[in-house]
Amino acid sequence: MKNVIKLSCLALVLFFFSCKKDPEVAPEEKPTVTLSGEIKENMTLQPEAEYLLKGTVFVKNNATLTIPAGTIVKAVYSAETEGKSSLIVTQGSKLVVNGTESTPVVFTSAAAEKKAGDWTGIIILGKAPTNLGKGSAMGLTAGTDTEFGGTTADDNSGSLKYMRIEYAGGLNPLKEAEWERDIVSGLSLNSVGSGTQIDHIIVSNSKDDGYQFVGGTVNAKYLIGYNNGDDDFDFDRGYTGKLQFIISFKSALSPYAVRANGMESLNDIAASEVQPYTRPVISNMTIIGPNGVSTDLTDQSQSIYIRKNTRFNVRNSVLAGYSNGGLMLCIKTKPILLNNQGSEFKYNLVNSDNGSRAFTFDSDGSGTNIVADPEVAGYAVLTGGTGTKPSVNNNKVINPIAGLQMKSATLTVAADLSPATGSIILSGADFNDAQFSSFFSPVSFRGAIGSENWATGAWANWK
Repeated sequence: MKNVIKLSCLALVLFFFSCKKDPEVAPEEKPTVTLSGEIKENMTLQPEAEYLLKGTVFVKNNATLTIPAGTIVKAVYSAETEGKSSLIVTQGSKLVVNGTESTPVVFTSAAAEKKAGDWTGIIILGKAPTNLGKGSAMGLTAGTDTEFGGTTADDNSGSLKYMRIEYAGGLNPLKEAEWERDIVSGLSLNSVGSGTQIDHIIVSNSKDDGYQFVGGTVNAKYLIGYNNGDDDFDFDRGYTGKLQFIISFKSALSPYAVRANGMESLNDIAASEVQPYTRPVISNMTIIGPNGVSTDLTDQSQSIYIRKNTRFNVRNSVLAGYSNGGLMLCIKTKPILLNNQGSEFKYNLVNSDNGSRAFTFDSDGSGTNIVADPEVAGYAVLTGGTGTKPSVNNNKVINPIAGLQMKSATLTVAADLSPATGSIILSGADFNDAQFSSFFSPVSFRGAIGSENWATGAWANWK
């Protein structure tokens, strides 16, 4: 009997202790690793660590920097322009970013209160052609480590997939004279070649441009520029690549730049005939400006500004939400479009807050005297003098912006830029052109997003 009682008591004791919660174990702190100076050998970061990008960091000596999914790199803030944090991938070296939709790679500010311009950005320097021959990345100290340009059209600088870049653009002076210079910012791709793979990138809250394509031949898909202080997509100095499914979205007027466009393109500063001509070929772009925020026609921002002797080909796209127009040309670039000398604008939906200014003209090249352009409007939408015959270019003006029927009714926040059922966006795309026979994915919809919204999830953080 005593043995039974002892066993029963033991059972009760074991039961009592088995019911107690295990002591809480504090999560292990991530080790902090500082990236600084030069990376001269192949290096792979680890998502289990926290990385600080401090000062100007060069990947050089043909080294490859590999960054796995889920890795976060925080750029150390500096109030001084000199030595502001940046990652520079030199010619011959590679950056390989292996993010995923649910676990992206993130480059952001290390500041407690993050703001635009906390750091410079990511600059990749390749050996593809530019109309400068060779150049040094603007805003950085000229030298071997900042040089770009060459003759290797299919140059390979690595691959970037599912990555966020936030709060860059720190070299941008306030209200810079952007038609005179364009320094590195956000994601700068200087002479990057077509052997480089780029898709699913978002650049947000840069003080300067979101993406800069300076020469080069790199192609890319699924890019987002969100609330950047200057142009979301900037092309110059002989860029000749292809882009599809790209978004530019600004919810407010820029406090930083003289002109903050969705897209801007130039050939060179002198508007010369130097070749290769800058000529981006783009399909399925959506540009949304801060619609209804300002009707001030002294605001110089546009959906697209084509200037300084550049060429372009934009089709199957949606341009909307700017008070001063959807497409603006200048003295040099207007004849190139109207006379079919290398530029095309077809199958697009164009909106402006001011209905008469869907197409505008920089009348004296200053970028300040902007007037409505009925001649380009006639070419793009209607022909026949009085505008009664449909244009072969198949563009359409949509006013008001609600006529686009996007799911985000006000478009003041980028909650969902996909079209609602019955939207004109869902049809009308055309890829029947040799320039769109390779790289591009034929779809029926215009703009960046069809019935399935790819611009969502952990990688596309709309903040």
